[in-house]
Amino acid sequence: MAKSVLLMSRQAPWAGIAAAEALDIALAAGAFDLPLSILFLDDGVYQLLEQQQPKMLEQKDLAANLQALPMFGIEQLYVSKYSLSERGVTPDQLAVPAKLLDEVQVQELLRQFDHLVTL
Repeated sequence: MAKSVLLMSRQAPWAGIAAAEALDIALAAGAFDLPLSILFLDDGVYQLLEQQQPKMLEQKDLAANLQALPMFGIEQLYVSKYSLSERGVTPDQLAVPAKLLDEVQVQELLRQFDHLVTL
């Protein structure tokens, strides 16, 4: 039986390659039917915003990868309420549906997975 994995994405989409790599890992895991969920924390919540303009920063547009996650079986997306609030982002600004978790729920979520991967 495959071990469950929680991918914690903490980097903004324009802060380097970590955000793109996190989504690539998720898509690869989905292609092999590995049980994987994603938790967006800290600046990682910026990946979920609508209407980003990555070309202005000569960055890759991650929106297509986010939209493709359900097609690869990655349907469990979570986002930290605290991280959203701290950055002035509201849930209605998110481009994809993600379950909002408070700090206690985040800690409970971490205990549910066999492996934690942070990018």
